[in-house]
Amino acid sequence: MTRLNGKIAIITGAARGMGASHARLFINEGAKVMIADILEEDGQVLARELGENAKFVKLDVTKAANWEEVVSQTEKEFGPVNILVNNAGISMNKSIEEITEEEYRRIVDINQISVFLGMKAVLPSMKKANGGSIVNISSINGLVGGAIGYTDTKFAVRGMTKAAALNLAHNGIRVNSVHPGVIETPMISQADSKDIIKEFAKHIPAGRVAKPEEVSNLVLYLASDESSYSTGSEFVIDGGLTAQ
Repeated sequence: MTRLNGKIAIITGAARGMGASHARLFINEGAKVMIADILEEDGQVLARELGENAKFVKLDVTKAANWEEVVSQTEKEFGPVNILVNNAGISMNKSIEEITEEEYRRIVDINQISVFLGMKAVLPSMKKANGGSIVNISSINGLVGGAIGYTDTKFAVRGMTKAAALNLAHNGIRVNSVHPGVIETPMISQADSKDIIKEFAKHIPAGRVAKPEEVSNLVLYLASDESSYSTGSEFVIDGGLTAQ
């Protein structure tokens, strides 16, 4: 398949989970992919698995200088960047009474500030490429309430997406947000979340939790030229959960 033939992509949080799923599909569709993650071993294993069109680079998404290095390395390896998928994120199942300021700021840095830093860092490269597509992975908790910290930052990603889309439309750069519901990833298998998610899944109209590949198909559409008139929009993939 060649829906992304000739495209150069950076995907954050791509060493495992949804990010790895996105990377596999992008490679299958003809893209060259920079797998960017803090998890070195997992990222290197995936890059080797995916072949010569995939490379791994260690990225702390909270560091602007690190972002600049990743963009520079991607250009050296593959060329100017056409696609950025801001996928990295964390969650924490604590109440506002329980969560510490340090924990809260960590969630903000990883889920929210990183999206700003990534978009800003990739812009010069996308201008060289005469346009591009930025896909920001938010959540249904960017539309409805949920855990403190996680919900806050996912709402922020939704707002940043709209603001950036308006800023960048004249550069031929599209920016959209994806809002997954409950997806089978390592994040929902965490000890403090697993039982809650299992119970919550019973209330999904589709009757099941989604596979990462189902989200990847939507991300692929937004990354490709097929979605050329979509920008500043929210794309929900939740099995009907927020339609109730």
